[in-house]
Amino acid sequence: MTTRRAVVTGASSGIGEATVRALRATGWDVVGVARRAERLAELDAEVGSVSFAADLTQEADVDALVAHLQASGPVHALVHIAGGARGTDRIEDGDPADWRWMFEVNVLSAQLVTAALLPLLRQAAASDAYADTLYVTSTAAQVAYPGGGGYNAAKAGEAMLAHALRLELNGEPIRVTEIAPGMVYTPEFTLNRLGGDQSAAEKVYDGVAEPLVASDVAGVIAYALNAPGHVNLDLVTMRPVAQSAQHLLARGPLRPRL
Repeated sequence: MTTRRAVVTGASSGIGEATVRALRATGWDVVGVARRAERLAELDAEVGSVSFAADLTQEADVDALVAHLQASGPVHALVHIAGGARGTDRIEDGDPADWRWMFEVNVLSAQLVTAALLPLLRQAAASDAYADTLYVTSTAAQVAYPGGGGYNAAKAGEAMLAHALRLELNGEPIRVTEIAPGMVYTPEFTLNRLGGDQSAAEKVYDGVAEPLVASDVAGVIAYALNAPGHVNLDLVTMRPVAQSAQHLLARGPLRPRL
């Protein structure tokens, strides 16, 4: 059987980096994509992935990625993890530049890379039975919260892209999966969202018993991609046990009521 190859975006840190590791550990060839070439090169040297530095909000970079992929082999899976959040302002106080950035990195990048890679995914599905698209969104796509309007809107937009794509691909052997994590301990994501305020970033996780970590999400991604080709996990919502809902988070040890 042909070794399957995945393109993983956002691969230089957090869930993206963990996903490169998880897929390599289960036998996939992986092309890791992100803007930070040095971080990608370090990951390549460690796990045997092959990186490609690109800004996926830029059409020229996406075109260059496609040319690289066409020249180097088939593409069986697109795992789109690149994204991010900026700010926790109320809607009335929101910075349009932050909102614009969030839509570009979460929604526009998803559309650009999906449209560009679909022909390659179809080619792989024609010869190897099926192909995959997988999008990491967030529980922020499902439930709004104060100070999250811009991120809520951007992640909901990305989720709707996945939902519409699944309908548009009906009849083709291309799976469309959405993974929506709740609280994940990804310090870089939180630090960037809070403008580099280390103290504020640490308080987000203060007292939470075992928030999810990047490898937890990566494990679910690997499970979804390695499932039998006729099985599609439309939507997986995952949270730490301490987070019963978007607004309900236990801080302190978890104990049974005896």
